[in-house]
Amino acid sequence: MKTIKLSMIALLLLLGVYACKKDSSTASTDAVTTDQAADLAAGSLASNSNGLASITDDISSNATAVTAANSGLAIDAAGTSPTVKQECGTTLSDSSTNQGSADSVTWSYFRKYSHTLNCNVSSKPDNIINRLTFSGNYSGPNVTSSDSGTANVTIGDLEPDSTHFLVNGEYKRSGSFTSKIGNKASGSKSVDIVVTNLTLSKPARKITGGTATINISVTVPKGTFTYTGNLVFNGDGSAVLTINGTSYTIDLHTGFRIRR
Repeated sequence: MKTIKLSMIALLLLLGVYACKKDSSTASTDAVTTDQAADLAAGSLASNSNGLASITDDISSNATAVTAANSGLAIDAAGTSPTVKQECGTTLSDSSTNQGSADSVTWSYFRKYSHTLNCNVSSKPDNIINRLTFSGNYSGPNVTSSDSGTANVTIGDLEPDSTHFLVNGEYKRSGSFTSKIGNKASGSKSVDIVVTNLTLSKPARKITGGTATINISVTVPKGTFTYTGNLVFNGDGSAVLTINGTSYTIDLHTGFRIRR
């Protein structure tokens, strides 16, 4: 009888261990992985998903036109002067639709901008404060996302003899997502990127350097997961993201990321 009781206790203990292992496994599959967080970061950076790279290209294009028109020196391809002349201290607004399909990514966003021109003591363009609101969605190989967001970024070094633009400010987006990798987690997310001294070449408007901090918050049925990281922008169309101790190289056009 004693032997039977001991066997039953051993069996119960074994089942308990198995249950703990099963619960642990379930917890891990319900969590959001660092790779999935990196995908959300990449989507907030890449041109193909209305990310920061798309925004900096827009505002540098506008800055180029404003500087050229205000200088009275530039001639466009049609042989006429640009028409984006703006008075010091004024704010101009515009809107655009950013949509397309390329590199296994489809996207569609509506954007509204305001551009406030600040001039120096000589009444020459010094910097432009750009405020943006946007909404839309994208779908790529690793994730789909529907979101809206804002940006408040200043672009400086507008002088014609400057070899680059300088961008500082903040970019935010939030909404819903579904991962296509791993446990295929889905839920809501918010991404906040603060950019410091991001440089863009003239006249090509390519990102050539700069840094940023990034904060990501993801809520899924299992709970809320937060990630913090740093970004270093390279001069080759990529950025290095280090998030929770893991590093990735991100293509700023396609949004593809590779664990380093």
